[in-house]
Amino acid sequence: MPKRALITGITGQDGSFLTEFLLNKGYEVFGIIRRSSSFNTDRIDHLYQDPHEPETRLRLIYGDLNDSSSLNQILQRVQPDEIYNLGAQSHVRVSFDVPEYTGEVTGLGTVRLLEAIRTIGLRTKFYQASSSELFGSVVEVPQTERTPFRPRSPYGCAKAYAYFITVNYRESYGLFACNGILFNHESERRGETFVTRKITRAATRIKLKLQEQLFLGNLEARRDWGYAPDYIEAMWLMMQAEEPDDYVIATGETHSIREFLDDAFGYLDLDWKKFVAIDPRYYRPAEVDLLLGDATKARRALGWEPKIGFKELVRLMVDHDLELARQEKATQQIKGALLPQRRWGAA
Repeated sequence: MPKRALITGITGQDGSFLTEFLLNKGYEVFGIIRRSSSFNTDRIDHLYQDPHEPETRLRLIYGDLNDSSSLNQILQRVQPDEIYNLGAQSHVRVSFDVPEYTGEVTGLGTVRLLEAIRTIGLRTKFYQASSSELFGSVVEVPQTERTPFRPRSPYGCAKAYAYFITVNYRESYGLFACNGILFNHESERRGETFVTRKITRAATRIKLKLQEQLFLGNLEARRDWGYAPDYIEAMWLMMQAEEPDDYVIATGETHSIREFLDDAFGYLDLDWKKFVAIDPRYYRPAEVDLLLGDATKARRALGWEPKIGFKELVRLMVDHDLELARQEKATQQIKGALLPQRRWGAA
């Protein structure tokens, strides 16, 4: 029988890439989605349309990390071999606006899953999506698994709780539970409110004269940026290890938002300084200035290496968003060409 994986946050960037990865490995994949008035499955819709797949191995189930009863029922029904907890309120800046909700979903949602595993008695493996935001105001550079946490946002604080409760359940109840402390990882599927995708979308729309300006906050913040599919492989490798452990996943390079602008706009032969304006609303109440990870442990224990470098990552995202901008412009031109005809017909 194929392995069964359960994914929270399946409709997000990481969830969609992980779903593809696991389906290619022969897994059955079950994803938890929240009930809402509109569908938000764009990133995984293509996985239902494989003509070579006679019977789908992907199933979506309604549930919520805020609802223990739904989680218990789902785990009882699915009986997964592996659980990947990627679900969260994951926007750091937004977490300052909705701190309580962030704590409920990002923090307490983790313990609800772990407690369901414990009470049901499932022999499953559990992956917790931890974050480099745990390190916050860093006490050392680079950051490793031994670096103390100093989170600087409600999101980081919620992730700290989730990290330690995962360790606690591993040590207290013998669960196979591991933390992946993933540094920033981006892709063409990144949400458009996140700074990297915000930049590549704006740059390509500016190139095609669909947009005139881009508003950003702190341009000096430095991050360790990798490519999301590389990091998905690291998640899976952690779950295949003989013993559960916690791992930093990072490229070991750091770049500023200013450098990201240089590469994204420069690739399009644009000078970003002509188009970018600073808006104080995008500053965080407490900034994280520098994150740089050391993934030596993952390299040695898991054999993991990042494959896509910074410049290639930026170009992948720009190429993708340039195609989106071209489609948008073509649609506008078609509408513009049809508009006079419609007016004539109406008259």
